[in-house]
Amino acid sequence: MRQWQVLFNKEMVEMARNFKWIWVPIVFILIAVKEPLTLYYLPQILDSLGGLPDGAIIQLPVPSASEVLISILSQINTLGVLIIVLASMGIIAAERKSGVAGLILVKPVSYSAYITAKWAGAMLLLWISFFLAYVFSWYYVVILFEAVPFTDFILSFILNGIWLSFVLTLTIFFNALYKSPGAVGFVTLLTVIFVSLITNLFAKWLEWSPAQLPAYTSQFLFSGVFSTEAIISMILAIVAIVVLLAGSVQIFMRKELA
Repeated sequence: MRQWQVLFNKEMVEMARNFKWIWVPIVFILIAVKEPLTLYYLPQILDSLGGLPDGAIIQLPVPSASEVLISILSQINTLGVLIIVLASMGIIAAERKSGVAGLILVKPVSYSAYITAKWAGAMLLLWISFFLAYVFSWYYVVILFEAVPFTDFILSFILNGIWLSFVLTLTIFFNALYKSPGAVGFVTLLTVIFVSLITNLFAKWLEWSPAQLPAYTSQFLFSGVFSTEAIISMILAIVAIVVLLAGSVQIFMRKELA
């Protein structure tokens, strides 16, 4: 356990040196906060652009708080996923390519401790960044639109956060598979797009797919009902995360021993 703690602390320091504790939360917050502000001030923005007849009045339907939160999560699930992949695509691959991983593993360091410590550090950064972004955007939704129950906020945060955790773990898995950070980022994004596309095309048969979690989050915010399918999808996503993490350790061990 002490060995794992040392590796975890090393990862925290490394992310601080790379300013990830600064730029990742800031980017997440900007992505999330932009949406409620844009939706609220959209009529004024359109009016300032000009090109409308004199006396014309722009009347747009005011979105509900749930619709705004869904729009925010949609932005996080697109741009936020890209940030997650970019921030973590070299977390192991870069060290393998530079030889740092080999130097660390020459010492009596277990492969599982090395992988899981990096995964835990990246996961902590993800959840803190996502929470800060979501809580800031929730504040603006309450101020500019209407109040959203705190329980709805927390449950939607957890449900969507598990999907983002799945994406991050997928990135760790490909980090163990490839030495090139560029290859890791490309294959991860391609896999996420493929899984999402197949899930959307065959939603009737893949209703328990982890890629359904964003849709179930939107459904929950609209109806306030936490469906059985959402619970099963969440459980299977957690199982997939565990399997991917275990697979990452095994693949990394075989490649390094080879």
